Amino acid sequence: MPLILPMKKLLQPVFDFILFSNVFMALCAIAQGLVTFYLIGAKPVYEVLAILFIATIGLYNFSILISKPQRPENSPFVRERWFFAHYRLMVTITVVCILCLIPLFFLISTESKILLLFLAVISFSYSLPLFSLGDKKFGLRNIPGLKQFLITLVWTMSSVLLPLLEAQHRHLGTVSMRDTTILIAKRFLFIGALTVPFDIRDLFQDRQSGLKTVPVVWGEKKAYAFCQVLLIGYVVLLFLFRNNGFNSEFFALTITAVLAGWLIFRSTIEKDEYYYFFWVDGVLILQYILLVAFGQITL
Repeated sequence: MPLILPMKKLLQPVFDFILFSNVFMALCAIAQGLVTFYLIGAKPVYEVLAILFIATIGLYNFSILISKPQRPENSPFVRERWFFAHYRLMVTITVVCILCLIPLFFLISTESKILLLFLAVISFSYSLPLFSLGDKKFGLRNIPGLKQFLITLVWTMSSVLLPLLEAQHRHLGTVSMRDTTILIAKRFLFIGALTVPFDIRDLFQDRQSGLKTVPVVWGEKKAYAFCQVLLIGYVVLLFLFRNNGFNSEFFALTITAVLAGWLIFRSTIEKDEYYYFFWVDGVLILQYILLVAFGQITL
């Protein structure tokens, strides 16, 4: 017991940095890219994984930076207080990430470049107040119903379509249009279910900000039910479009979905941010770990 407290004090700053600087979220993006490479039977393209990692940190940090509250030190959110307490470091990391994307951009195919530019436009329009209605300026996130859809769309396109395009361009694997559509639909449902709990946590703040998220419009209980419906739809697609019967991939992905449903069921407004940013988001990494682990088992 005497050793636990000093170890916790030593590791807590490291853990906070990984979590609140969006490094952990970037690792989730890499894991989802690896899931796609694994499912199509292609070797990972490291340029794609680097883009997913760097772009995730850069875009998430940028989104937080431009939405800086007047007094972040009084924010009810741990991440917000931590982030702006390390403001210069976060600005530096964000700028470095954006600069690192430039050479990586020229290492991928034309199709992937077009996709990245499209996703970049959506991502920046999501946060920046580019539109106006009267005297009020707003971004795409403020349009009712768009917040969850855009987040899910960007994550799905970047973690599924980007790896697919590069794998096919480099002749690492060929995927039919039918299989591509099914893979995108599955991932859209899975990631979509994981985005809603964060809005349940931010329910009161979103109401004050005027954001029309699923929990704000439907209420907390219906939002939880919506998550479970998305996951059920995901499992149904896994069942209907399983390859080679009930194989290791089916069981790994289904178990991940069940675990995600359980974590979402246990999530409440009262849960701290560590629960959401580590345990709920961590499912994105766990999915790849289970795929690899089950792949070692002959069923």
